[in-house]
Amino acid sequence: MSSDFIVSTFEEYLDVVRDEITIKRPYFRGQSKRVCDGYPLCPSIARYKHVGKLSKEEFRKLEQKAVETFGNHVISYVPHIPRSDWEMLALAQHHGMPTRFMDWTTNPLIALYFATRETKESTGGDQLDSAVYVLISEPDRYADLRREKADRELRSNAEQSQSVGASIERAPPPEDDDPYAALEAEDDSDADTATDSAEDTEADSDQLTEECESPFLIDENVIYDPPHVSPRIRSQDGVLLACHRPLEPLEESDYLEIVIKAKAHDKIRRELDKYGVFDKQLFPDLDGIAKWLKYRVFEIDGQF
Repeated sequence: MSSDFIVSTFEEYLDVVRDEITIKRPYFRGQSKRVCDGYPLCPSIARYKHVGKLSKEEFRKLEQKAVETFGNHVISYVPHIPRSDWEMLALAQHHGMPTRFMDWTTNPLIALYFATRETKESTGGDQLDSAVYVLISEPDRYADLRREKADRELRSNAEQSQSVGASIERAPPPEDDDPYAALEAEDDSDADTATDSAEDTEADSDQLTEECESPFLIDENVIYDPPHVSPRIRSQDGVLLACHRPLEPLEESDYLEIVIKAKAHDKIRRELDKYGVFDKQLFPDLDGIAKWLKYRVFEIDGQF
């Protein structure tokens, strides 16, 4: 693939993000190796070749079984039990289990950190350029799908209530000698129409419910904002891309590539550290502190 943008400085990167990325809600992913260097944009579960030999149904059952097994052990380790397969899968992803989720961020500087924190080398020892990828396909957001589902249910309930109320109003007064005449006088055709409309709305809602309630049944990519199961997710402005074809890399039309030249990595790391986008801020735990001190003391002989 050809590169969309090539930058050699921190300022050039900021210019691209500010002036060239025009979609309403961009998501960013930094990679120390580019797609063309053998690091395709696909979920971690796609890295296991034996999984790719399964049928679609076998693969789905494997995913669900893995998540169910993970869920059986969760109660001993977390204070709050995930409320859905989405939350459980996000928790499993966070702790390293291969899933159909991909990590992205809403913060372009955090993506730049992941692209430049470590400079990779080719088999010949040459330093490799890295990249920040920008998701431009604009997938639906899980929160929006849930909101749409709730709105449909509200409309369906309101329409059914109105239909019942209208039928009661149209019913003629009962005959003195027949207390059941009012029930027999209802307009059957109106009732059938109302029922058909309610059934159609309910069918649409059921389909949406099925897609929302299970990440294993989606038929398009979906952006999921996970609960803050870890301070790292919050610090990294993390979102997850649920992939409906998790064993295949994203199409080239789904993203832009910003190449970060290898010779710029060291200076960009220093700039990011200066502005507080570095190890101890993005990993707010002892691992982050240790990683930051490793950088400051041993990698650049800097001040701390």
